[in-house]
Amino acid sequence: MKSVSKQFFNDDPCRVAKLLLGKIIRVKYNNCWLSAQIIETEAYYLDDKASHASLGYTEKRKALFMPAGTIYMYYARGGDSFNVSCQGEGNAVLIKSAIPYGNDPKMIQTMQWINPIKGSNKIRDPEKLCSGQTLLCRSLNIKVKEWDQKQFDRKKFYIADVGYSPKKIIQTTRLGIPTGRDEDRLYRFIDAKYMSYCSKKPK
Repeated sequence: MKSVSKQFFNDDPCRVAKLLLGKIIRVKYNNCWLSAQIIETEAYYLDDKASHASLGYTEKRKALFMPAGTIYMYYARGGDSFNVSCQGEGNAVLIKSAIPYGNDPKMIQTMQWINPIKGSNKIRDPEKLCSGQTLLCRSLNIKVKEWDQKQFDRKKFYIADVGYSPKKIIQTTRLGIPTGRDEDRLYRFIDAKYMSYCSKKPK
């Protein structure tokens, strides 16, 4: 698969968020490549009260102020979250949800094994393995400690372009933004074809 370049991310966050829909996240786990197609993203800006960067530079937020294409990860709700810096200091896109890409049974089983339903013997449906930012990271084994402030590595972790673009994109408000923190901005983007598998269906 052809990986996207760093220049791809050197653009306005909302534009990058739209263009990421349909791209494939590829992660090497042991001897198996895990692949997921991005179906939902959120854009964040330095002057956006909902963004981490708006709170100012810290060592933990360093990746947001590094060159476009730098991986920014943090813990949310007890799990890992995966973002990529974009054009302009403090700007980034959050990868919100995805669906497994391809029909490799071994890959699906591996993702189900590393992301089980807690407190249950049941396995997750394939379409729901990456339905949310922390589930996505868990299913693909993307860890804060390993990838925060790092660059993509074609041998281990990258984003690929397979030539797919959504026919229709839903643009709506972001999730989990507190009142008074620019919660009304329409910076969440969903591939309409896969709306049923995103974090939460828009109203």
